Amino acid sequence: MSRLLIDGGHRLNGEIAVHGAKNAVLPLLAATLLADGESLLHNVPALSDVDGCLEILQQFGCRIRREGGTVAVSPNGADRPIISDALMRKMRSSIVFLGAMMARFGEAYLSYPGGCELGPRPIDLHLSALRQMGAEIIERRGQLRATLPNGRFRGCTVSLAFPSVGATENVLLAAVTAEGTTTLLNAAREPEIADLAAYLSACGADIRIDGGTVTVRGVPRLTAAEHTVMPDRIEAATYLAAAAVTEGRVTVTDLCPAHIATILPIFSEMGCQLKTSADSVTLEAPPRLKRIPYLRTMPYPGFPTDAAAPLLTAATLAKGTSVFVESIFECRYKYVGELIRMGAHVQTEGRVAVVEGVRSLSGAAVDCTDLRGGAALVVAALAAEGRTAIGKLEHLDRGYAALEDGLSALGARIRRVSES
Repeated sequence: MSRLLIDGGHRLNGEIAVHGAKNAVLPLLAATLLADGESLLHNVPALSDVDGCLEILQQFGCRIRREGGTVAVSPNGADRPIISDALMRKMRSSIVFLGAMMARFGEAYLSYPGGCELGPRPIDLHLSALRQMGAEIIERRGQLRATLPNGRFRGCTVSLAFPSVGATENVLLAAVTAEGTTTLLNAAREPEIADLAAYLSACGADIRIDGGTVTVRGVPRLTAAEHTVMPDRIEAATYLAAAAVTEGRVTVTDLCPAHIATILPIFSEMGCQLKTSADSVTLEAPPRLKRIPYLRTMPYPGFPTDAAAPLLTAATLAKGTSVFVESIFECRYKYVGELIRMGAHVQTEGRVAVVEGVRSLSGAAVDCTDLRGGAALVVAALAAEGRTAIGKLEHLDRGYAALEDGLSALGARIRRVSES
């Protein structure tokens, strides 16, 4: 068991580069299953979710090589279309392997996925879309048995009831080697979707994206390619929030500012000074932050739900009352109880959180409740008076690579300790 010990009240200053995006690398690793030969992925972050994906690929029989931030995957010889229940339970995004497994093997055997408990996140959209494309899927006692009677998916028109990122990725992975043309309507528009399409196109896929409409003309086979994972926009937002609550001045590099175009205005609204370049953002915080009158999470290009928790933490120290509305997940506010232990004034009702800013937070013993909630606690601890001990780091390690090292380089007093 490990904990983060953070002595708060130290101003962050300096420059930090973001890692490759967690939400991009996982579907990219699933996509390597479709390409004959050895694909090279660069800028792969050292995350427990990445480790889980690589274990799944190895279960299939893929050959894996890993050196620093580069991962090589060869599916040649892979012949086991099964994901163990233990690996499925580790992360929700494991369901993205379903479309790729069926396209590669013609069948798939797996259970329902696990991951952070953020309320109901049914995979009905995934299953419905793949069934429309010719899959036969039997669900029994939490297990899924999926087959393709014709050996390949069939192109068709699929319309998503909600622009689900995971369902969009599964349809893309199924469609690239399907018979005929697949048209996906109301597709997710997140940058991670474009990153996946870029890799698949480099492998020989025929994909056209026009807003929320994705058209894929199936090809008989894909060949391996080399690809660099896009920067993590949520990690960038987390570092900016950490700078904001510590009255800091931090430059976040190796990112695409356009990917956080809906996040930056919120920091400006709170009184922060921002400067952007082609691949960096510099934030200089005021002595005290201003409130966020109203923030509502939305599918891209709206404000991302994954970035809301660090911003809500910043609002706990702002002057005035802020209002947050979560429109994606039902149970996003589990971490709020831990913030209250640190002295925050937050009231939640369903999907709404009302935050009354306080002058200061106090260090306390708290636990991560989920990935982004864990990041919120780290941000709070950096600003709090005294020492904060944060436990259940397995949540945090799913999505942030060496977070304590990056924050230490900016001047934070933070260290990880092992406890029996």
